[in-house]
Amino acid sequence: MKTLFELKQNLVTIGQQLQKTEGELSQKAVDPSASMEDIKTLQKTKEDLKARFDVIKEQHDKLEAEQQAELEAKAKAGSLGISNENDPKQKAVKAKAELFSATMANKPVPVEVFQVLGDDSSTKGGKFLPKTVASDIISEPLVKNQLRELSTFTSITNLEIPKINFTLDDDDFIADKETAKELKATGDLVTFGRNKFKVYAGISETVLQGTHANLVSHVEGALQSGVAAKERKVAFATSPKTGEEHMSFYSTQNNIKKVEGDDLYQAIRKAIADLHEDYRENAVVVMRYQDYSDIIEKLANGNATLYSVQPEQILGKRVVFSDAAIDPIVGNFAYSHFNYDIGTTLYERDKDVKTGIEQFVVTAWFDHQIKLKSAFRIVKVTPTP
Repeated sequence: MKTLFELKQNLVTIGQQLQKTEGELSQKAVDPSASMEDIKTLQKTKEDLKARFDVIKEQHDKLEAEQQAELEAKAKAGSLGISNENDPKQKAVKAKAELFSATMANKPVPVEVFQVLGDDSSTKGGKFLPKTVASDIISEPLVKNQLRELSTFTSITNLEIPKINFTLDDDDFIADKETAKELKATGDLVTFGRNKFKVYAGISETVLQGTHANLVSHVEGALQSGVAAKERKVAFATSPKTGEEHMSFYSTQNNIKKVEGDDLYQAIRKAIADLHEDYRENAVVVMRYQDYSDIIEKLANGNATLYSVQPEQILGKRVVFSDAAIDPIVGNFAYSHFNYDIGTTLYERDKDVKTGIEQFVVTAWFDHQIKLKSAFRIVKVTPTP
């Protein structure tokens, strides 16, 4: 069951799609050139969206009415010492520790633990990871994915959003011709899929028997780092796995425009200039630190003072370093979007027979969509012979 906040978000999203379809249907109905097949298709789409809207609204109203009952149920968690904890953060830590410990011991997780962690009271947790734990896993990783500070991150099931957040009544309002061609070729909506992956957190007996804080910190830290590493890997993959091609900036499927220059400094400056001004204003350069050091060494030519200058002053745009960026990427990373389906995040236990270490395993689903390829450029160096 989704959280009340997620249901509200979904209501807004479906409502906007329904409103758009109704508008298109009204236009087709008065257009003599429109075929009855087109009108019937729009009518069917409208009916489907209305049905989905009604289902979500029913879930929203039911959950809202159950909140008081859930609060009373949480008060019964005294046997675990959870309800007696006044600090909400400490209460969550105790509940998470109980979840991890019970799972590793192959014991059922108490209902009140799921309730404290925000799970639905009617399902009693089932095999799904509680919302609090799932949300925390995709935040603040120890292993850093530099795109976390640049890209958009959401956790909405079946997310579908427009590539451009606004439209005008004049179809020619898009000044960038590359963007106009892209929208014409691929449509104006982005639909997020569900790509499965697993993250393993190894837990030794010492950690498992330690304090709640240490257990939770260890498991969440390992899971967060695994998630961040997966995000970074798919976004910068030079040879993406089958089914993950659309997630990589470097994939031939996305075919992001390449800008070449005699050296890296010249190529990056040319790539920034090649972006349309709509994207150039908020453009960022993502590149390897080693590549930036080579640029500085060449530009400095023995002048040590250049090494203390901020990268933004050298290249003209904010610079973010990532060793995964084999070729520098320039663009507006607001059009890079990661979405997680945390409503179906599963957890289980496993054992590494080679080391004897127990594993807390999370199976998650996510997707990375480059909403507009026109908003990015890949930098390549092609020295003049």
